Amino acid sequence: MSKIAFTNVNIFDGSDEDTFQGEVLVEGQRIVSVVRAPQHVNTDGARVIDGKGRFLMPGMTEAHTHFSWNDQPSLAAIQFMPPEEHILWCVRVAKRYLDMGWTSAIGAAAAKPRLDVVLRNAVNAGEFPGPRYLAGSQEITTIGALGDNSLPHMKFDELSFGSVCTGPEEIRKSARTFIKYGVDHLKINLSGEYIAGIAAEQSPFAEDEVAMLAAEAHRNGKRIAAHARSAESVKQCVRHGIELIYHASFADEEALDLLEANKDKHFVAPGIGWLVRTNFNASEYGISPAVAEAMGYKRELEIAAETLRKMHKRGIRILPGGDYGFAWMPHGTNANDLQYFVDYIGMTPAEALRSATQLGGEIMQRPNELGMLKPGYLADIVLVDGNPLKNLALLLDPAKVQLVMKDGAIHKDCATPVPFEAALHLPGADRPLQEEGVKEALADLAS
Repeated sequence: MSKIAFTNVNIFDGSDEDTFQGEVLVEGQRIVSVVRAPQHVNTDGARVIDGKGRFLMPGMTEAHTHFSWNDQPSLAAIQFMPPEEHILWCVRVAKRYLDMGWTSAIGAAAAKPRLDVVLRNAVNAGEFPGPRYLAGSQEITTIGALGDNSLPHMKFDELSFGSVCTGPEEIRKSARTFIKYGVDHLKINLSGEYIAGIAAEQSPFAEDEVAMLAAEAHRNGKRIAAHARSAESVKQCVRHGIELIYHASFADEEALDLLEANKDKHFVAPGIGWLVRTNFNASEYGISPAVAEAMGYKRELEIAAETLRKMHKRGIRILPGGDYGFAWMPHGTNANDLQYFVDYIGMTPAEALRSATQLGGEIMQRPNELGMLKPGYLADIVLVDGNPLKNLALLLDPAKVQLVMKDGAIHKDCATPVPFEAALHLPGADRPLQEEGVKEALADLAS
């Protein structure tokens, strides 16, 4: 059994405790010892990695991952990629996440039925490097809703990145099909999306349709994830026990009360990076700030920031991740969410980092062995050159994310050159570009 000791490191263990100087010993897949200086771990027979005072933290979890989103500027471009090239794309992107310290991920929907399942299985079999992964279905949608890309003169399912259903029985068939394929959870689009030409406040599914999905999923031991921006869609999530709630921008006081009363059952991954970057960083792709405002995204960002601040104060679990994989927010720049959590939601940097680590273990359903640096936990460990609690943008720099360990095996070593494919973030991607009006609105919220 291999032994690796990290010495002379500044440890962020994922708990509420302050960072501390210390050492960590890994044997096989697990952490066996964490000590504070001046104590030392037993290094007999171990490979010793001198951290030289660098920052040691748990691996992060991306809670709303679309590996099959292909860094293009439109929804249609996702589905136009042929399936053979598409799975190769997913394989490359999974490695990119691991390179950047994301050792776990939740699939928020695959563009084609089995992409997530095939990728998860290949990673688990050791065929390709990637985060430990929970595979999602395609997005279960309904006629005219997000994910239905069919045209009046071309009504082919292949045009849509969602599984288009109408009525409870079609929902049942879709759910059973994805369960047959081996997904870990199902995904449903319970609200609209401005970029698809559908108001985010719209809730297209009838109650009996949502109830059918929930019954089929839970009867088969599967969780459900929901694209849920509207207030009503968030309430549907709580009413039907949908565990993974994506966005929740327009959750009203009733929805917030329901979430707070059931906060041990639900996770919210707001995908705030999508709102910020679509508002301020997509001009090159035809979505200027003025266009984004006309679409509704400026208003949604302002409302979402207020809503998420309320959620945070109520103790509702909020995690990073969401819709990375568009041209203006490419895969690998996911750590932007952590700074957005500080800027827009009012988290401290430590709270933002815990949302990606400790809460990550919870959403991965392994709260007693993932997301923290503690004896007995799986050795998912990241070594960073610099202190992310003072500058979260360090986690966007492949050269600063210097070592990545997953399950006790070193994937990226301090001595390994920075992989070319990891150097992905766009100019200025580490900070949002904000109009003065939005700055003022956020200042009002903070006060």
